[in-house]
Amino acid sequence: MGIQIVFETHSISEDNEHGIATGWRDGRLSEHGRILAGELGARRRHDGIAAVFTSDLGRAVETARIAFAQTTVPILADWRLRECDYGSLNGQPADDLHRDRRRYLDTPYPSGESWRQAIQRVGRFLPDLSLRWGDARVLVIGHVATRWAFDHLLNGVALEELIVADFAWRAGWEYRMP
Repeated sequence: MGIQIVFETHSISEDNEHGIATGWRDGRLSEHGRILAGELGARRRHDGIAAVFTSDLGRAVETARIAFAQTTVPILADWRLRECDYGSLNGQPADDLHRDRRRYLDTPYPSGESWRQAIQRVGRFLPDLSLRWGDARVLVIGHVATRWAFDHLLNGVALEELIVADFAWRAGWEYRMP
């Protein structure tokens, strides 16, 4: 059967609403984001989820805690699921930061990491899933880098293709890991 991974992005943060690329800063959910986190919980609570894995950044942890409040589903934070580290550019206007995103596919952001390094970091999370969650259905709450890692490593989508595509939010992506 293998591991079924359901991926959801963290809910809308205050920075998202202000057009800021939070990167490795914690960020906080906006009022609307907290409502959406509740909707995520309603959508996924009875979806056979055995565990929730979340980035350890505040906006992702807050999403998981709201979504799975008053359930027995374990919530496990993991730093490897973080967004790309924009280094000294964390907290910059998103339009400015992402305008030249292709430049940082293999070249790290100043004092940060490249997208390829971020994808490799997230990828190191995947083998550990089978240690405890072999044939389970798990939810991962993360960021753009998290989803791109799953698209690249589990579905074979080239990073060169992902880096030029719009993120195109939706209510979850599903992956299977043998």
